[in-house]
Amino acid sequence: MSVDNFKTNIYDYLQTLPTFTFMRLFEKPATCLAIFRLLPSIGRQMVMSLLYIDSPILIKDINSWVNKDGQRKLAEALHKLTRLRILKENEHDIVMNDMFRQEFRNALTGGGTQQSFGLPCTTPDKHPVDIAFLDQYANQQWEAILHYMVGTSLTKKPSRGVLNLLERSQLMQNSPDNEGQLQITNKGFQFLLQDVNTQVWAFLLQYLDMAEMLQMDLVEVLNFLFQLGSLELGENYSVETLTQTQQQMLEDLRDYGIVYQRKRGSRRYYPTRLATTLTSGNAALATKLPKTSSAVEGGKAPATDEEEGDQGFVILETNYRVYAYTESPLQIAVLNLFVHLQSRFQNMVAGLITRDSVRNALLKGITADQIISYMQTHAHPQMRKKTPILPLTVVDQIRLWEMERNRLKATPAYLYHEFNVQADFDAAEKHARDLGVLLWSNQKKRTMVITQGGHESVKGFVKRRLKGGGGDDAHR
Repeated sequence: MSVDNFKTNIYDYLQTLPTFTFMRLFEKPATCLAIFRLLPSIGRQMVMSLLYIDSPILIKDINSWVNKDGQRKLAEALHKLTRLRILKENEHDIVMNDMFRQEFRNALTGGGTQQSFGLPCTTPDKHPVDIAFLDQYANQQWEAILHYMVGTSLTKKPSRGVLNLLERSQLMQNSPDNEGQLQITNKGFQFLLQDVNTQVWAFLLQYLDMAEMLQMDLVEVLNFLFQLGSLELGENYSVETLTQTQQQMLEDLRDYGIVYQRKRGSRRYYPTRLATTLTSGNAALATKLPKTSSAVEGGKAPATDEEEGDQGFVILETNYRVYAYTESPLQIAVLNLFVHLQSRFQNMVAGLITRDSVRNALLKGITADQIISYMQTHAHPQMRKKTPILPLTVVDQIRLWEMERNRLKATPAYLYHEFNVQADFDAAEKHARDLGVLLWSNQKKRTMVITQGGHESVKGFVKRRLKGGGGDDAHR
């Protein structure tokens, strides 16, 4: 899932909200700014062009803003802006929502008294923290969730609320082999392939659904999430301006590493980099989190070198051998889902892709395409010099192993057998065939298999025929 797809999901969620909810959301300048920052570039340009024009604008005049090639993108942007209730499209003209116009102006000029951008604490913190500590804290909390998903026990187990959210979002499900334990799903593995910013928003979208179920004020929840995206990294903010619902949210957001509080009930909180990049439109900011998994001690974190971008580390050879130049326990755990790891060195692990290792991944719901996509995404720079990036022999074999497993598919059905009279069997078989619910039959053995959906109809037919004098009942 790309960042663009992620934004589409945000739009899809917001577009389900009624107009009344939007009017409440637009009361906060920080929310107006956050929604504006999530718009496509042409949408932002349109908002800025119309912001200080109080009268309606003719649609034909707006169409003249772009050339012929840009008409499609303009139409898409107009559609999104109207679905988000920022613009209202009439028959011949377009007008901007007055509430959005006023509060967005306040966001840009510093007007209004909403304090929707947070209230910085005026008194110094007795236990100050710096940006390096916040980065490491966020990384520790978030990686604890990811480690749990891939089945490693290198970090503490996530809270009960996080586990509920993992299960509710179908990123994990109950293990059939170990009752009470969760295991990663196909959707969960796809989740691991995303950048951190996309992962965080995927979590928060599920949190919004859960908030509605818990009858929390959805507007207050959304306002706080959008507010966090506008706060300054390293600054500490007072909880005094937060509502009861938003103060309740702090406990959950601490578990995700989005905010830091020294202890529960503290009167100040710090947004981490996971929070300040929520609406930045630049997911790369979130990848600046340190890759180390060391524990946070005290209020300061040791200085770490920040990696530039997501460098590839996987080398795949035609003999199915895999070499991964990484020290990250999380990345090693992900590889272990579909690679039989054999050796581990200080900065590298080596293993082999085998039929059994791929089958184990398939049993967890991971697809061949996801395995291939992961190795392409994390391919070593030396691998990227080749075309194609991965050896075709290995790629084809992974897909063949998947096809081998998918040759048979279990389908619930009913077995009818031991008919005492051939005529009864023939009549039941014909009835099932006419209904299109006959899966298989053997006239010599007087046995047939009926689909689950057709069972009641065939069962009723057999009972009526036998009741009419046809003989003994058939066993199913």
